[in-house]
Formats: sequence, C-alpha cells, structure tokens
Amino acid sequence: MRKMNVYEETQLILHKYKIQANKSLGQNFLVDDNVIDEIIRSSNIDKQDLIIEIGPGLGVLTNRLLQEANNVIAVELDKRMVNILQDRFILNINGQAESKLEIINEDVLKINLNEIIAEKRKQTEIKNVKIVANLPYYISTPIIMKLLENRLDIDEIIVMVQKEVAERLTAKTGTRLAGAITYAVEYYSDATSIIKVPKESFVPSPKVESEVIKLKVRKGKKIQVKDEKLLFNIISKSFMQRRKTLSNVLTNNNIMHSKEDVKNMWKELEIDENVRGESLTLEQFGKIADYISEKK
Repeated sequence: MRKMNVYEETQLILHKYKIQANKSLGQNFLVDDNVIDEIIRSSNIDKQDLIIEIGPGLGVLTNRLLQEANNVIAVELDKRMVNILQDRFILNINGQAESKLEIINEDVLKINLNEIIAEKRKQTEIKNVKIVANLPYYISTPIIMKLLENRLDIDEIIVMVQKEVAERLTAKTGTRLAGAITYAVEYYSDATSIIKVPKESFVPSPKVESEVIKLKVRKGKKIQVKDEKLLFNIISKSFMQRRKTLSNVLTNNNIMHSKEDVKNMWKELEIDENVRGESLTLEQFGKIADYISEKK
C-alpha cells in the first residue's frame, strides 16, 4: 500500500478534526516532504538528543522527529493543536499516556526553557539539545533572540523563517543585507542557510517565501567585550539611524559627549571618521564599545 505523503496526511487531519489554520497565530502548515526531509537531515539527530519543537501544529514534523530521537518536547500555544498531538502521539487505545513526546501548552516566550532542559537532563542522559521550529513569522525574531540572548543550554537551532528574515540572519556583518540582528546572531552563533522554501509548500500558502536556517550556538562568544549592553546599544542605534554617520549617532544619542572625543577615537582605532555603522564588522563595533567603556 502506498505511503501517504505529508500533504495527504495534513488534509486528512484537518478533515478529521474539522479545523482550519488560525490566522491570528500565523499558522501555515508545512506539506512538503522534501523540505521535511531536509530539516531532518540538517538536524543530524542522535537518539540521545533532546529535541524541542516550537509550534508543532498538526504534528507532521513531530512525527518524523519522534522517529529520530528518544526525547521530544513540543511547545504549542494553540489548545486545538495540543489535543491533536495528544490524540496522535501520546494517548494509547486505553487512554493512558505512552510516548517519547512531552507537550507544553504555553507561549514559548513566557516559559523557562533552561529549567525544562535541566529537569530533562535529571531524568535521562541527553547528548545534545536542539531546537527545531517552524515559527509564526510575526514572532520569529523575538523567539530567536530569546533563544540566543538567554544563553540557554542548547547546541543548535534549526528554524523556518520568512526568506527576508533568513537573509538578514545569515548575512555577513558589514554588508548591505546586514541589520542589527545580524550582529547579535553572529555574536551568539554561526548561521547558515539550509533550504529555500516556496509558498506552495504550505497550506494555506503564505504571502511570502520561506527559508530554513541553522544556528550553531557558540559555547563562548564571537568576541569579548567589556560591556555587552553598550555594544548592542551602539549597534541598535546605528541601524535605527543607518543613513547617519556613526559619529553623529554616537553624539546624538549621548553615547559620546563631544565630536572631539569621537574624532580622537577614530584616530586611535584607525577607522574612517565618516563611517556608517552598516559598513562595520562585529569586531570593529567591539573595539568602539571597549574604547567608550574605558573612557567612562
């Protein structure tokens, strides 16, 4: 008998449970077998890995993850999806819990993932912790930044995001495509593109193209700086006013108090005084932040 493909599986589930995608939650169901295969391949999952899936939806990707790993945690906000996941993967014919899957019916931005990971490590031997997610586009950046900035006990993040966001996340700093988030991603991780995903790979189809990217989380940091908060304040302000020279950004935002001080800094750091933030590397921003920190 022919195996059901992901599109057919999705249509069957939608019909069985009489549900539709929730637009307010940015739901688009992935129905492309090739994309799912590539997500699984690039995740390089070991049986002893802990996989945390954010936004599992109908459980199409969850189904594959459970074939690869002994421990999968699904974080899902939509109670309708939680009921489907429980029905599909957890409750046996006697209505008892029996699964490698744990479901958390919460907003991922409001839970303490480190506590959840630590508790799982107490229960069983975990090799690597990997985040796998098909994120709602309207909230993808806050989720990714939470995963990185909170210094979570995770090794990799494999995530589907809007194509334009993916390009910014994987861009090289100091190039046209880079934004403030590019520098944060480089600071905390090594980002690579995995596969571009057309609109037709989803039901319903979104209005934009998508892309799967992988963030390999650094155990240390890309650069060492004296004041991390100052570093990202300078980067953020420079991209909020990206048409201004960095000299003007620094003085206009009271990060430095006089143009003379700024000129002296450029001379000492051997950086063009007319430079804009968008053309600087992370390392150069780090030197600027350290210089300002030392002069305070």
